[in-house]
Amino acid sequence: MARGGVNKAIVQKAREALLARGENPSIDAVRVELGNTGSKTTIHRYLKELDEVDRHRKAPQQALSDELSELVARMAQRLTEEGEEQVVQALAASRAEKNELLEQFKASQDALGQLQQQFDIQRSALDTESAELQTCRTTLQAEQTRNARLSQSNQDLEVRLTDKEEQIRSLEEKHLHARDALEHYRTAVKDQREHEQRRHEGQLQLIQVEQRQLQQTLSVKQDELTRLNRDNERLLSDSRQQTKLLTIQDDTIARLTGELNALAIASAKEEGVKEQLFHQLAQSREESVSLRESATQANTRANNAQTLLESTQNEVEQLRHELKQLHHENDPSRSQRTLDQSQE
Repeated sequence: MARGGVNKAIVQKAREALLARGENPSIDAVRVELGNTGSKTTIHRYLKELDEVDRHRKAPQQALSDELSELVARMAQRLTEEGEEQVVQALAASRAEKNELLEQFKASQDALGQLQQQFDIQRSALDTESAELQTCRTTLQAEQTRNARLSQSNQDLEVRLTDKEEQIRSLEEKHLHARDALEHYRTAVKDQREHEQRRHEGQLQLIQVEQRQLQQTLSVKQDELTRLNRDNERLLSDSRQQTKLLTIQDDTIARLTGELNALAIASAKEEGVKEQLFHQLAQSREESVSLRESATQANTRANNAQTLLESTQNEVEQLRHELKQLHHENDPSRSQRTLDQSQE
């Protein structure tokens, strides 16, 4: 393919230079003379035209028709050469376009491979996410089942707490009755003692009647003391039962705490359920603390009842001692026998 600047005049000048040096003006020689530039087809065409011009100069004048024929032939040959040159250029352009299309196709193949790789990665990630989602769903279902079980356990605990509150109220009522009885007894004993003292000071002749009254009073007090002992034993039994139930409640709370810790480790994403369980556990702990306090109060009340019983026993012993002194002041031998009979 000819470069810009290669024309017929340049080719003619190179041809004349070669002829001047005595060299054959061939296509290769002319191209070398031109600095290895220009298309051989173009150089060949220009050399052929220059040869024709030289032949016309050397040949005799021909007829106009012959010149026209030669001109037409040259034009036909020139058109053929230009057509061949255009075909060569078109083939070169086609090859270049083909190479460019092949490069684009290769780039498309590479891009397609990258896209396929990205698709495989995304599909693998999607499969992983799907598996994790299924695992989360399974875990959520298990946690919902466990939550329902814990709710049922909480309801059972509430029923038990209600029963324990009823028992505590019953114990409080019994304790109030016992305290009222003890208070009544102490008041009666005090009144009786004051009365006996007045009677002893004013009417020594009625000592036997007073002795019988004191013996009857002592018998009544012993009966009351026996009843109070039974009540105290019943209170102590209720207290032990309350302590046992409190121990069971503590074990239940410990079990709920273990289940709550396992639930927190298994499902970090179920914060709402965990907070609810913590709230339930806090309520259970508060209720357990309330039960402990109630049990402590019941024990305190039982101890107070025991103290009152001991105080009553001491008063009875004191009453016996006073009775013994009265007997001794009146008739030492007879009071001793009466006291022994009363003790029997």
